[in-house]
Amino acid sequence: MRVVMFGYQTWGHRTLQALLDSEHDVVLVVTHPRSEHAYEKIWSDSVADLAEGNGVPVLIRNRPDDEELFTRLKEAEPDIIVANNWRTWIPPHIYGLPRHGTLNVHDSLLPKYAGFSPLIWALINGEREVGVTAHMMDAELDAGDIVMQRAVEVGPADTATDLFHKTVDLIAPVTTEALGLIASGRTDFTPQDRSRATFFHKRAAEDIRIDWTWPAEDLERLVRAQSAPYPSAFTYHRGARLEIVTAVVSEGRYGGTPGRIFYREGEGVVIVAGADARTGRNRGLAVTRVRTEDGTELPAAEYFTSMGGYLTGRP
Repeated sequence: MRVVMFGYQTWGHRTLQALLDSEHDVVLVVTHPRSEHAYEKIWSDSVADLAEGNGVPVLIRNRPDDEELFTRLKEAEPDIIVANNWRTWIPPHIYGLPRHGTLNVHDSLLPKYAGFSPLIWALINGEREVGVTAHMMDAELDAGDIVMQRAVEVGPADTATDLFHKTVDLIAPVTTEALGLIASGRTDFTPQDRSRATFFHKRAAEDIRIDWTWPAEDLERLVRAQSAPYPSAFTYHRGARLEIVTAVVSEGRYGGTPGRIFYREGEGVVIVAGADARTGRNRGLAVTRVRTEDGTELPAAEYFTSMGGYLTGRP
């Protein structure tokens, strides 16, 4: 089949590489310009460089809504469009242009975690599996019929970085197997159960600010979800920003006020956590490594030289 690819960052790069390695003919690539957004500078393999290195024409667009782009798409005569990590809405006159429509590849187990940053949100929420879904694009974002889906388990110590590496390796087989089904004439794909659908926004600075009223189990997953190279979860100590690099759920149960710097346990320093921490039924968050405002990273036991005081959400 003649394929036009819409994609960006490493997800789009892996998709394009899979298409170039396949029996299909990539006739045009559309990608976004480079961005300075904190999350878009991560996993930023260039789709444009890969396409140009393989002699494929490239168009750079923030949005696919101009007449020149539509004309180039029609001239390319694609049998299908394949999209992965395209960051803006693709209108119906574009996704419906090819005779087979548009196949979108998304890094979640749809219908859950449509939208943005699905791996991070899934880890924060304690999901046992994550994965990749190839589905036919329709008028609602990430809502079309599922062509192919594969899952991997979330390990008890996995970070968002670990899950990225697990799922990015699924892109090539999911994409090529889905295209194989479409090329064979299959059209009876699996409708999504919209009663199970969830839709998440992009991550921003406010989303990594630690709220000590969360249970320690949730905070421990937040810290793992904000693993390097993602920006670390942060709090404030004595008015200065303090990043929590690693942490575990405490062995003991600690009562008091959320955010209290309370007790040394193992290699960590326990911070009281949970909205009902006053009951004494909660685990705390045992912080093991921190990073100060000047970029110094050190064990929490060295940073917190004495117990007492509070970690807060604001300076």
